[in-house]
Amino acid sequence: MWTSFFRQFTQKMEFPSALRHRNFRLYWGGLLVSVLGFQILMVVQGWLVYDLTGKARYLGLLGLVTAVPTILLNLVGGVAADRMDQRRLLMATQTSSAILMIFLGTLVLLNVVQIWHILVIAFLAGAVLAFDSPSRQSLYPHLIDRKDLMNAVALNSTIWQGTRIIGPAIAGIMAWKIGLASGFYAAAAGFLVLVFALSCIRIQPIHREITGNVRSNMGEGIRFVTTNRLFTFLIGMTFFNSFFGMSYVFLLPIFARDILDAGPQGLGFLQTGSGLGSLLMTFIAATLGRSRFKGHLLIGGATLFGFFLILFAYSQDYYTSMVLLFMAGASSSLYMILVMTTLQSQVPDHLRGRVMGLYGMTWSLMPLGAMQAGFIADWFGAPVAVTVGGFMVSAFAVVVGATNSKVRNMGNEIQAS
Repeated sequence: MWTSFFRQFTQKMEFPSALRHRNFRLYWGGLLVSVLGFQILMVVQGWLVYDLTGKARYLGLLGLVTAVPTILLNLVGGVAADRMDQRRLLMATQTSSAILMIFLGTLVLLNVVQIWHILVIAFLAGAVLAFDSPSRQSLYPHLIDRKDLMNAVALNSTIWQGTRIIGPAIAGIMAWKIGLASGFYAAAAGFLVLVFALSCIRIQPIHREITGNVRSNMGEGIRFVTTNRLFTFLIGMTFFNSFFGMSYVFLLPIFARDILDAGPQGLGFLQTGSGLGSLLMTFIAATLGRSRFKGHLLIGGATLFGFFLILFAYSQDYYTSMVLLFMAGASSSLYMILVMTTLQSQVPDHLRGRVMGLYGMTWSLMPLGAMQAGFIADWFGAPVAVTVGGFMVSAFAVVVGATNSKVRNMGNEIQAS
């Protein structure tokens, strides 16, 4: 009876069907642990920087040194993902990240860490990320039947949103009870778990149509995006979200310590509130695959995201702030899932790495957005910095929605294609 009920439930939701594939189950399980480690890393690293310096500008500088190598190398990473064995490439990047985190954690444990240590390691980690992200995005469509692609995208989204709930909370408790070094070691362990899972995956060799040199390969990917209005819009809107909207994440240590007086454990639970909203919206968005209103939903999600950020910026109550971040997380998740599912369903296989490299480059600007937010926070205060970011996201969404009918009708155009 229960088996029959579960089968009917999964067919109705069209959500977990990708987990029927052994290779994807291994990948998904390893990615879950790896991303959990990454979420822990984000919290302890930000707290460590602000605790060492007491200056918001260093949070921005941390974002800068992470973003620069990622932005410069993302297209190269996309070409590498299209030309090389993505599984082995991803194993190499995850191993490299683990080594960097073990080194940084040891510096913290020995109480010899300095701000320049963190910045140098962040720079190296950013370079690794430029190859990691395109290889991840290019690999998992080959681990499933293409009819399950929507389900795979939704499941991957649940990892990022779900770990935002428990990861920051775990990080806050670890930093409070054990020490910051434990967070870096936990991140390294998570990366190595994904390496092990990838080593267990067995897939047929992938035929690769890519020829020519790296420069011409990058040019081909750029031309594909710039001549396709749908991709141009999606990546452009992602830029506003990542550069302006998501910069609030880097300023949360300021809100937790100076405005809400919540401490490191409170910082973790603030991020947990955002993650919970994102996760719940992921389950809702997973049912929207056939919706003809994707354009309206995307624009509405981005507009509401900016609106809730502005309200959060001026909240003085800890629990009210958690609720507002919950709503912001839900709105942002709706937007991001619609972007990713549209990209993955429309991009040709032989260009997937390069297109995902461009998409990753746009997200790589988030640390640069943190830099501008950090300087605004230094000059005018963290609430003003978050307000600017929220306004820019909402304004761009409203302008595009009001002036571009093709964006509003995006769901109809995708179904027609």
